Amino acid sequence: MRIVVTGSLAFDYIMNFPGHFKEHILPEKVHMLTVSFLVDSMKKLRGGTAGNIAFNLALLGEKPVLVASAGSDFEEYKRAVEPLGVDCSSIKLVQDEFTASCFINTDQSNNQIVAFYPGAANHSRELSLETLKLSKEDWAIISPTDPVSMARHTQDCKRLGVKYIFDPGKQTPRLDKSQILAGLDGCSLLVGNDYEFGMMAKAIGWSEEKLIGAAPITVVTRGEAGSWIYDNAGSKKKLEIPVAKPKAAVDPTGCGDAYISGFSAALAHGFPLELCGRVAALIATYCLEMKGCQEHRFKRGEFLQRYTQTFGAAPQLDAWAK
Repeated sequence: MRIVVTGSLAFDYIMNFPGHFKEHILPEKVHMLTVSFLVDSMKKLRGGTAGNIAFNLALLGEKPVLVASAGSDFEEYKRAVEPLGVDCSSIKLVQDEFTASCFINTDQSNNQIVAFYPGAANHSRELSLETLKLSKEDWAIISPTDPVSMARHTQDCKRLGVKYIFDPGKQTPRLDKSQILAGLDGCSLLVGNDYEFGMMAKAIGWSEEKLIGAAPITVVTRGEAGSWIYDNAGSKKKLEIPVAKPKAAVDPTGCGDAYISGFSAALAHGFPLELCGRVAALIATYCLEMKGCQEHRFKRGEFLQRYTQTFGAAPQLDAWAK
């Protein structure tokens, strides 16, 4: 069983604003919004949805296959993730472009303003999953990148009969109705945060309730309030998953990608949905405790120990953690 991860590869420029965005936005003036936030720190770190998800899958012992495009500056990224077990052989290198760049500004309430330059990511639409010779035992994760690329990878999965997870994420505002509906049609899991579900529902003219019921499994992440899992094809139950208490809440950037990696790995191994959610919650907390999306580390035995301390024993994880 392989897990293929499609989406963006990027360098993240993470900035912190020592205040609250809401204090500097005048609702009556948003028709001519002009704001500038003086930040007190900035770091250049590895990121991108596909890169983040693959990184976390590798920490869990998987051998994820990255399908994405990157620029001439990708070599340092590759040197960092390949030794962990990330397969970079299907990455398309675009020599006359930079790897995509994401500029993330976070305030003291963990609100974020994000600007994303796709760069080489626009060339992902030239990639096909058919060259990977996937089987019905394999999984694909369709994570945010160029909308045309997302649509192509979704079509590839349907044509090949490969189970896929649809994660429109921060690309939701750029996806039109047909692209969202195409991603929903045939996905095994739909995932997003509660705000993204509101945007998706508005874009396709559905209620959030109808949208949540459109996939066999739907996950709605809710930040510090935990997550909801809807088992629409099985028990018809809504499961409420708590967060794993962090040692320190340092930076929420990348936590959603970490959550998806944990959930998808556990789901691919056939674990119960509640266990999938808790594995996801814990790896998201590891990410939360560090500044950056790929700066945390753990060994699988350590992960199991912390899981047991946080949620109690889970016999299904014993063999997985060795």
